[in-house]
Amino acid sequence: MSRKQMKKQGKQSLKKHYFIFVAACLIAAFLSAEFRSSLNFSSARSYEQTFEQIENDISGDSGITVKANMRSIGWEDVLRIIAEDNTQAGKEMADQIKENAIEHADKGNPAFGRTRGVLSGIVNQVTSGSIIVTAVAAIASVTGSKNVGVMILIVLGALLMFGFWFLIQNTFPVVVRRVFLEGLLYKRVTAQRFMFLLRIKKWLKASRTMFVKYIFYSLWCLTIVGIAVKHYSYYLVPYIVAENPDLTARQAITLSRRMMKGHKWECFIFELSFLGWEVLGMLTMGVFSVFFTNPYKTAAFTQYYAVLRAEAKSKNIPDAELLYDTYLYEKPDERLLREKYADVIYVVENAPKEDDGLSGWRGFLARNFGVILLRREEDREYERRQAEIVRVYELIDDTQGEAYPVRFYPIPEENRRKFVESLNYMRHYSVWSLVVLFLGLSFLGWLWEVGMHLVSYGTFVNRGALHGPWLPIYGTGSVLILTLLYRFRKNPAMEFTATIVVCGFLEYMTSLIMEIATGGLKWWDYSGYFLNLNGRICAEGLLVFGIGGLAITYAIAPMADNLVSRVDEKRLKAVCIALMAVFFVDVVYSQIHPNAGTGVTDINASFSSPHPEIEKNQDDVLTACIQTEFR
Repeated sequence: MSRKQMKKQGKQSLKKHYFIFVAACLIAAFLSAEFRSSLNFSSARSYEQTFEQIENDISGDSGITVKANMRSIGWEDVLRIIAEDNTQAGKEMADQIKENAIEHADKGNPAFGRTRGVLSGIVNQVTSGSIIVTAVAAIASVTGSKNVGVMILIVLGALLMFGFWFLIQNTFPVVVRRVFLEGLLYKRVTAQRFMFLLRIKKWLKASRTMFVKYIFYSLWCLTIVGIAVKHYSYYLVPYIVAENPDLTARQAITLSRRMMKGHKWECFIFELSFLGWEVLGMLTMGVFSVFFTNPYKTAAFTQYYAVLRAEAKSKNIPDAELLYDTYLYEKPDERLLREKYADVIYVVENAPKEDDGLSGWRGFLARNFGVILLRREEDREYERRQAEIVRVYELIDDTQGEAYPVRFYPIPEENRRKFVESLNYMRHYSVWSLVVLFLGLSFLGWLWEVGMHLVSYGTFVNRGALHGPWLPIYGTGSVLILTLLYRFRKNPAMEFTATIVVCGFLEYMTSLIMEIATGGLKWWDYSGYFLNLNGRICAEGLLVFGIGGLAITYAIAPMADNLVSRVDEKRLKAVCIALMAVFFVDVVYSQIHPNAGTGVTDINASFSSPHPEIEKNQDDVLTACIQTEFR
């Protein structure tokens, strides 16, 4: 192919897989694996910070004085001060950085609160360098020497940085090339292909190969000629490893040299032909590179690799036979597909239809909310067949020639464990299963809050407005996630996002409506939490909602439903009816005699308390108590 033809093929490939290709290059840029300069726009400052320059005289044991501009110092300076045997000065500097960051957040955008919450604590610890001070102090307490503590911390930090580079930054270009290679021929490339090396258990071997290539090239860079020549000699190593990660480092490097022999100048000219796009990327501070140039150039050079691979095969270049992933470049015929994927094809051809045994309003509930009122025998059969669909879901596109057929790859991918396959997350939940989940998760929520209060204050308190061991807000939220978001279950990313949106919207609107209805009384306030919105919702809470929603949808609820399905249905109904009756009695009784007392609804007591410590924190006490009463 000519350069023009390869570029045309690259554009077509990019058009088919635009979002996954852009995502691959963007992740590589964020990881600093490739395309680092494309993120220049993210470091551009749209405004100058308004602090005045602050001079801090921080005197430590050694008597040194640190004069710092608080806009520029960070944890690196803290570590430097500690390394100069002035731990106290490092601690004071970290505290000062933290105080100024908090003050700036308070005076600036309140959404970036830094005073409350786990995320705020993590951000403050990392950005101020307090985590460094704590680590040094902890190591020094064991070793008895501050200097040893600093040295150990530096060595550990260096090892962690090297480990991240070796396993992630060094290896991710191979992952990117694999994604682009599968996109040459096939219509679909899923995000699961980023885990290709893990699924064939070759990530570490690919890391070693890329590391050896880095060492070889670094040594060649000591010579003037080697910088350019070996850059192109080793150019194909990531592509070769992406096709066959089982090669040794020497095999991959040698094969790249042989394939690039006579093509180095050609490759240089091909790279030069993208100069206009690179300049356009620089003029837009990397934005254009992120959304077009990087994936376009990578797609074109992936096509270039395919051309050189075909040439190497035709010329019988030594070791070219090791590039054996034939079905990256040609699709298997239908007969081979049917033989290799016989079980998948059988499941697909016998897949349950949407209205199989689920017609009328029952079908409406099942299709849109994943709920069935009674589990009849035909419903059980439908569930079994649908579980088979979930089991082979990842392979359906393979059978239709839409995606790369993973079963044809010479290195077998690791199959999912039977336990994972049993968690049919697309199942329909019966009313009785939902009742069990509601009561069970309400009880777990009660255990969580009671346990947290016990650990924090050392006293047992029956949390919540009800008298029984349950907090219905946990059970209600779980059931809503399972029903309202049923159609998002096939896509975990969408499920996570939808859970955050739904829970965030409900929490925000509930806070707003209740505040209006009660004459301006705040029922909870997340002010001071990092990334909060008007104090009604915060990133920390939404993140917990999202993770909890995924756990419930894909693990907790399916496991609970598996257990429920083993129980005799008559006994299950009797137990559920009895427990729900007790629950409703508790609800009615609690309306007349609410569960009030210390640690639950002692709002008035906190206002009248003569203790100045309580008066000082009465806002936090009020917030905590009202949240509990709301539950």
